[in-house]
Amino acid sequence: MPTQYTYLDPQLFGKIANLRMVARLVVEGVIAGLHKSPYHGFSVEFSEYRKYCPGDDLKNLDWKVLGKCDRYYIKTYQEETNLKCYLVLDTSGSMAFGGDHRLTKFQYACYSAAAMAYLMIRQQDAVGLVAFDRAIHTYIVPRSSPQHLRDILTTLEHLKPSTETNIAGAFHELAERIKRRGLIIVFSDLLDDPEGMITGLAHFRHKKHEVVVFHTLDDSEIDFPYDDLIDFEDLETGRRLQVHARLLRDQVREKVGRFLREVQGRCAEHAIDYVRLRTSVPIHLALVNYLAKRTRLG
Repeated sequence: MPTQYTYLDPQLFGKIANLRMVARLVVEGVIAGLHKSPYHGFSVEFSEYRKYCPGDDLKNLDWKVLGKCDRYYIKTYQEETNLKCYLVLDTSGSMAFGGDHRLTKFQYACYSAAAMAYLMIRQQDAVGLVAFDRAIHTYIVPRSSPQHLRDILTTLEHLKPSTETNIAGAFHELAERIKRRGLIIVFSDLLDDPEGMITGLAHFRHKKHEVVVFHTLDDSEIDFPYDDLIDFEDLETGRRLQVHARLLRDQVREKVGRFLREVQGRCAEHAIDYVRLRTSVPIHLALVNYLAKRTRLG
């Protein structure tokens, strides 16, 4: 795979290569038994080819390809995919924030999404990419081929944080658009109306999807370390406000803490996995810690 992709990080990919993302809930798929499936038997709708792996049913081997190319490929079908995973990326203006020369929230989310795409495809699951701001503007259907990872990386390359957000609207739109239950992984700072945002996440659960929220935040947003008179700019609206940071520090920290507790608590009420990502934490550590904890809890 060429190295010109911004979010292709071989070291990051290598550090998570031996991990697994196993669905906890019943999902639509039956390959190799990695995830539980509500289905028995197979669909006749062809999806794509993938390389043969030990243990695959030989009845799905494409003998014509073997005869022509001397290579072993399996035909996969619509219902045979272990898991359909949708990586949902917030591209609103607030995601462009980054402090102390760290990655911006958007960059951190893109690296994390690329790593999860690599992990899902490596375990032969189908993964797609959805990007939104005020509405969904990018939608790549889930596939499980190695080429599909390149397609996702190429798309990430061209995405930029831009405008205001409407998290609730985007979530409701996506929940209605996805017909087969699967795994929804959200990368967002969730800086929108909390009630609307939670209602959107609950819509996914109502549709029987499993949901993971990677709440991506910069340390400065949580700790508010500023002291002096400082200009703040809303990255989505462009509005500016000059404040004396020291006088507001305790108030801001209290409000942010209350917001984080509310979001985490509401996610728990709806059986949604909530993971807070701080951009100061190396991405591989954040993902390894989460996936290891997920495995332990089953």
